[in-house]
Amino acid sequence: METDDVLDGAPTADTAARVREVIAAAGVSQREFARRVVMDPSKLSRSLSGTRRFTAAELARIADEGRVDAGWLLGTRSREKAAAPTVGVEGGRPLQIVRETVRLIAEHGFHAVRVADIARACATSSAAIHYHFPGRAELLEAAVRWCMDEDTARRATRLAEADDAAAELRQLIALQTPRTAQQRRQWAVWLDLWAEAARSTAVGRLHSEYYRQWRETVADVVRRGVGQGVFRAGLDPQAAALTLTALIDGLATHVLSVGGPSSAAAADAMHAALTTHVTDTILAP
Repeated sequence: METDDVLDGAPTADTAARVREVIAAAGVSQREFARRVVMDPSKLSRSLSGTRRFTAAELARIADEGRVDAGWLLGTRSREKAAAPTVGVEGGRPLQIVRETVRLIAEHGFHAVRVADIARACATSSAAIHYHFPGRAELLEAAVRWCMDEDTARRATRLAEADDAAAELRQLIALQTPRTAQQRRQWAVWLDLWAEAARSTAVGRLHSEYYRQWRETVADVVRRGVGQGVFRAGLDPQAAALTLTALIDGLATHVLSVGGPSSAAAADAMHAALTTHVTDTILAP
């Protein structure tokens, strides 16, 4: 049963129809639009079909992305253009808020980050943050979803560049080795979220879904590699994926705990260990 708050009197069917107009005007898929407004694609789908009501914060983000008035989405005002996004804010205010939240979580940890800190980083007010994301729980969930989407997009790009399954696996290993500042930042966020996932049902579900997708990606690569003859015959894709992803997680945690110049050496050692594991247990002899 959905318990999301929405403005009183919002006509669900009319609001859904107006949101469909906004998505059509954006010229992107429903899933891509959900990514842009940092919303669970399944929730967007259910809201559009009338089995779930949009929350006020979701409508605020949709209005921001579509540059329409939120009152028009609710049917309380005639259609009019909303104010243009803040100059220099790539992707609009909601994505800016999420990006800065991710950066601050990576640097300080989620529980040390205040809404006021995020507002300061976005050069806006705390009220503007709450307008798009009512509470810290919503912000954390949005940050997790954004990281998942970014990671999934990078994986798809890397896999598309590979010639065979062995090359795909090498790309995945390179992608998961925290060498660059961006990779280290994302791993820092994941480490913080592992702890939070144990306490938060919503984040826990997202966390489980991300790892399910990640292990399935690795298993699919292993499955293709066996079929291509570049991986060992009879290899169990699911077991190989579980072992490799667990090894990646453990080694990355070690790398993140090493600071200064030693972190580069630790990342190199992690990559070497993963390569050795793949050579000894996955690649065809």
